[in-house]
Amino acid sequence: MHLGRAGISSRISGSFTQPSRCSPIVALAVEKESTVLTRQSPLCPVQRSRLRLEFAQSPEDVLEAQRLRYRVFGEEMGARLKSAHLGIDRDLYDPYCEHLLVRDRETHEVVGTYRILSPENARRIGGYYCEDEFDLVRLAHLGPRLVELGRSCVHPDYRNGAIIALLWSGIAAYMRRHGYEYLIGCASIAMGDGGRMAASLYQHLRRRFMSPVEYRVFPRCPLPLAALKTEWDASVPPLIKGYLRLGAWVCGDPAWDPDFNTADLLLLLPMHRLNERYARHFLKDHHHA
Repeated sequence: MHLGRAGISSRISGSFTQPSRCSPIVALAVEKESTVLTRQSPLCPVQRSRLRLEFAQSPEDVLEAQRLRYRVFGEEMGARLKSAHLGIDRDLYDPYCEHLLVRDRETHEVVGTYRILSPENARRIGGYYCEDEFDLVRLAHLGPRLVELGRSCVHPDYRNGAIIALLWSGIAAYMRRHGYEYLIGCASIAMGDGGRMAASLYQHLRRRFMSPVEYRVFPRCPLPLAALKTEWDASVPPLIKGYLRLGAWVCGDPAWDPDFNTADLLLLLPMHRLNERYARHFLKDHHHA
């Protein structure tokens, strides 16, 4: 899942919400859908009725998502992106992913995005993005039922939770339509303090949200937990908190992502664990999808 960068700027900031490993592109042979949301709940600076949830239909749509990702990950977070000279965030996984977009219908601007890597396309490209950061050997048996999320981000002017909620509703409908049963993705924690906050947060989360041992993963570049103080009072970033409320597990120790200078947690959400209240909320807009 690059669920997002917790801090996932929705890396995803968590943001959910990575330019270097764990996520999913445009060549999927699946039915595309476009849903106009008409709820009138307040959204700053626009109403929800101005937002449209859709899958990318063309290379131009994907390019718009990549420009937004660059704005958030490159300009805002200072990530080292190989495609920075083009003003976009692009990697080798993008052509194999479905790109979920939220547009402002009045400006036609993409203001939120996620990418989705199906198990079929993960096989085509040789694995999941997060396998660059984690050994997923204990998840291998989930194979054909496992979808990866990643590169979640939201435009700075639209960060009140509404965009992520719309994106999650689209993801839930996608999972139901195709019969997939598990979601994975990386949720990131900023390390501007050298990792102390990330280590403290992980120690807090592991007491309540760790997966069963049969779903544990192993970081290839572990955050040096033993060398970091963990007594800080660490608040859970909104995106990670949202995943945990949905029913996700933390699957092991955090990895250090040097490109983003973040600590990444691998999260796993079995759809049968999806919190019923949240499931009703996210699926009602797509009841007939």
